[in-house]
Amino acid sequence: MQAEQIEALFTRGDGSFAFARWGRPICPVVFGVDDATLGVVKGAISATCALAGHEMGEMDAELGSNLMMFFFKDWAELTDVPGMDRLVPDLGPLVARLEKAEANQYRFFRFDESGAIKACFVFLCMDAHLNAVPAQTLALSQIVQSMLLWSDLAFQDHSPLAVAGDTTVLRPDVAALIRAAYDPVLPAAAQDPSHALRLGARVGTLQ
Repeated sequence: MQAEQIEALFTRGDGSFAFARWGRPICPVVFGVDDATLGVVKGAISATCALAGHEMGEMDAELGSNLMMFFFKDWAELTDVPGMDRLVPDLGPLVARLEKAEANQYRFFRFDESGAIKACFVFLCMDAHLNAVPAQTLALSQIVQSMLLWSDLAFQDHSPLAVAGDTTVLRPDVAALIRAAYDPVLPAAAQDPSHALRLGARVGTLQ
């Protein structure tokens, strides 16, 4: 993966460059799934954290759980969840926009004072398309997209995943980029496109 490809993955639709990784252990909680699926999701989180060399914890001192994943059948269900309006800014208008767009997923991040990720909220409206995706594939895809602040345009044309035999795995180039992004020598957040050059140098040594 070349530096210009990396830069594109963190360049948003408005042309701005924004990179951020988690600055604290990831402490997940998952709502709306059975025990079997819960095990798959937490397994995907654990594996991706291990790949990045990042810690997965049980409880965040400030937030309790800082990676919250919600699985549901209809966007309107969100407005009925007690306290959800405190987690999600402008919940009502957001739900209306997502319904109008016929979206099946949405995520947003919160950041600490250094710009590092301190929380991520993932919402999956299980329509026919998502229901057809194997649980392992869906979980891995969502976790990968929650590990870094990717561009809003990243992975629109190419999935971060690949098929190896009967198994869905993380693409080797994306895996190398995630490992590079969590190099402790690098800052946890950056807004200068030159950061892509630093990531590219490390990716080259990992592939």
